Amino acid sequence: MTGDAHRADPRRGIGAAGEAAAAAWYRANGYEILDRNWRVREGELDLVARRGSTIVFCEVKTRSSDRFGAPVEAVTFTKQRRLRTLAMRWLAAHPATHGELRFDVASVKPGGAKPSVDVIEAAF
Repeated sequence: MTGDAHRADPRRGIGAAGEAAAAAWYRANGYEILDRNWRVREGELDLVARRGSTIVFCEVKTRSSDRFGAPVEAVTFTKQRRLRTLAMRWLAAHPATHGELRFDVASVKPGGAKPSVDVIEAAF
């Protein structure tokens, strides 16, 4: 896919808006966003946040409808295993960061000016 075709993909826009909404939810709930879209060869972490000594790795799933299931259902066991591996890679790259670890899933549904954000803390 070329750069222009990549940008024209409406799913990327929906995903980016969902990640922004999830990041806003975390900020509003007292978290500091440490990273967004952190990428390595094995994949990408959508959001890394911290509140106190807790580091949160959040997978953001944005869907315009539940026609293909709830967004959280897309986080399969295989995806969970990959996210754990990515979290360990992130921690190795940020050695000064330590504390309790948590894996959340944020389900985002676009809805006009204010999308619906449902964060499942300690989802796996």
